[in-house]
This record gives sequence, C-alpha cells and structure tokens, in this order.
Amino acid sequence: MIASLGMYDRPETAAANDRFWGLIRDALRDAGLAAPDALTRGEGAYWPAWTSPDLVLSQTCGLPYRAKLVSSVTLVGTPDFGIDGCPAGYYHSVFVGRKSDPRHTVSAYANAPFAYNEALSQSGWAAPSAWFEAHGLTLRPVLQTGGHVASARAVAEGKADFAAIDAVTWQLLCKYTDVEDSLRPLGTTFATPGLPYIAAHGADGDATFEAVSYAISSLSPADRDILMLRQVLRIPSQDYCAVPIPRAPAQSAQVV
Repeated sequence: MIASLGMYDRPETAAANDRFWGLIRDALRDAGLAAPDALTRGEGAYWPAWTSPDLVLSQTCGLPYRAKLVSSVTLVGTPDFGIDGCPAGYYHSVFVGRKSDPRHTVSAYANAPFAYNEALSQSGWAAPSAWFEAHGLTLRPVLQTGGHVASARAVAEGKADFAAIDAVTWQLLCKYTDVEDSLRPLGTTFATPGLPYIAAHGADGDATFEAVSYAISSLSPADRDILMLRQVLRIPSQDYCAVPIPRAPAQSAQVV
C-alpha cells in the first residue's frame, strides 16, 4: 500500500503532513479500508505512487491528471487552500521576476527567457502558457528546472528572467525562505481546479473523501495553518479535463 502527500511537503510542513496522514489513515481503517502506517516520500511519492495499483491516497497536479491519469485513477476530491482571488478549491500561479529587473508587468516579459519546472506541470507550464496565449504574447521557455523551488532559484541567479510558481508553493517559500529578498510577484495566471487527491482505480472514492474531510476538520488550528488546508471539495473530473492541454515547451523554443 502507498500513500503520499508530496506536492507541498517540505521540512517545515512534514510533521504536520504526518499528523494529517495519521488522521486519514485511522479514519480509513475505521471504515474498514486498509491504509499504510506512514507516508511515502522521495521520488516514489509521485509517478510511482500515482500509477500504483496499491495507491491509497496521493495528490497529483491537474495536468498529469487530465493528460495521463484520468482513466486509471479514482478522483477523490480537491483541497481548498483559500487562495486569494480564486474560487474555493481553485488556484493560480504567481509570475515572479527579479526585484532588480525594471520590468513590473507580466506582458513586459514577452519573449524573455522563461524557466519552468516541467512540461507536465499545470502551474509551471500550462497556466503561464494559457495566459500568454490569451494575451497574444510569446512565452519563450529556455530552462527546465525540475521543480518550483529550482525555478525560483534560477530566476534569482539570472539563468532565466521569470517563472510561474504554484500559489501555494509561493506562499510557503515566502514564509520559510528569503525568496522575497531577490524575487517579486508580477501577476497571476488564470485560476484552474487545484491539485486533486487521487486513489487507485476502483478505490472507494466516497469513503476516502470522507476520511480526508474528517482529517482536515480534526487537525489542530496550528496544523491547518501550516498546511493551509480549509476543506476538501468535489470538483468534477470534467472540470479538470475542460482545461486545455498546452503545447510542449520544446514546440515553443529551444529548451536546455
């Protein structure tokens, strides 16, 4: 059995995530469902977990879900992180540039070197692509970094001019690092459904949803604040699938 909550797991949130999982695990077991004692971390928390027939619970991204996972997993629900300017359960990306850069608007970065975490990222690639396309501007990806933290670092170090960072990740970076010493927000992308909780194909999605809902309501106020969790919602699969799948970065520019 596998359970993972890796999308927003970092040293400062790990203990709260462990307590969150403990509440979910116990609720699942009380409902007669098997659940692992502890969370899986590291590389095994992502694609190996998402594609495992033994997946009890994980959190993926909207683009991997609609592009590759939709027919092979159970959609459990969507956490609400209370992102300003977004409907409940939705989120956006924050465009960031260096504080020393004289450009202050996103549109001023048309054709500028852009860093993104990976091609199958809703927040790091799909959302900024959609924003630039809607505004008739050219997005020029030049660097794939492998993660949002690495994208922020790449901009700070001058390896790219700007990036788009998941709004939850950006808030965590602002809270726990000195990222605001070198970077500033420029604007946000359009809102899309947030990062969904999933389980293996054929799992009891309703029972798992109830276990997650119970766990969120049972967290201490301190842990809810650390994890930024407010509630879990049922956003239909078709709402995720209605979001366009973008062109691959390699189709837009030469990427290193």
